[in-house]
Amino acid sequence: MAVPSRQDLIVMKFGGTSVAEPDDIRRAAARIVAARERGNRVVAVLSARGQHTDELVAMAREVSDRPEPRELDMLLSVGERISCSLCAMAIHDLGHQAISLTGSQAGIVTDSSHTKARILDVRADRIREKLDEDRIVLVAGFQGVSGDSRDVTTLGRGGSDTTAVALAAALGGDVCEIYTDVLGVFSADPRLVPDARKLPIVSFEEMLEMAASGAKVLQLRAVEYARNHAVRLHCRSSFDDAPGTLVLAEHETMERPLVTAVTHSEEEARVTMTGVRDEPGVAGRIFGALAGANVNVDMIIQNEPVEPQHGADLSF
Repeated sequence: MAVPSRQDLIVMKFGGTSVAEPDDIRRAAARIVAARERGNRVVAVLSARGQHTDELVAMAREVSDRPEPRELDMLLSVGERISCSLCAMAIHDLGHQAISLTGSQAGIVTDSSHTKARILDVRADRIREKLDEDRIVLVAGFQGVSGDSRDVTTLGRGGSDTTAVALAAALGGDVCEIYTDVLGVFSADPRLVPDARKLPIVSFEEMLEMAASGAKVLQLRAVEYARNHAVRLHCRSSFDDAPGTLVLAEHETMERPLVTAVTHSEEEARVTMTGVRDEPGVAGRIFGALAGANVNVDMIIQNEPVEPQHGADLSF
């Protein structure tokens, strides 16, 4: 399926490796300007540069063993703001008007779960106003503002993907372009499998399974948000002009392969609770508490107790 060359509004997202160095920022700015010169209105979401977020976390841990979550969010939100302001400067040098906005200024409203907030609403009036003024709008990803406390919040790892998709949904963008350091979505990790194939098209359902199972190209929450709001994703390289991978609704994909890709994860832990009472409602209380703490759980296994007095083992 061909990627549309012209759209009324396009949302572009650039990951940390895409804005890591000054030349990378200028390259991203040139891509944004090229999209504007094709007649599109452009909103771009930027991540923090390179490993800047990790550096900020390290700074926090230098002064506190357990950084207070609210203050940690205040600190971590700085990285994306730096990327946006620098990219706006580069765009101005290319002869176009741009404005950088924080997540709060862009109208990203979240819940109050610091360091892992979820988007509740997008009030994009200011973005629309700046687009109507013929400006390119740059939005700091990964962050928003709590609707309850009015504090700065962050969305967790990969949150800039979710910011971009949420803006595309709110503004009526047909495709959200995710620019990263890979050519697209592959049938396996190309760093481990040299002959892995780039997939031209995958369905939302396939991408959700892949993201949940360890694929790091797209964030799970972003794919879920895109599916729920019918926003097509185009995952492509910041360093190559070739088309990447389109993520579409299942009815838009032509093939029905039995196996699409193989993924792996090195960042999961298995927890086993022993002596769990084998009676209705106990597991619900356990997973209800985990859900209340925004802990993602997968692959739940409960065995039958050897003897009633021993209880069951519950692994996840």
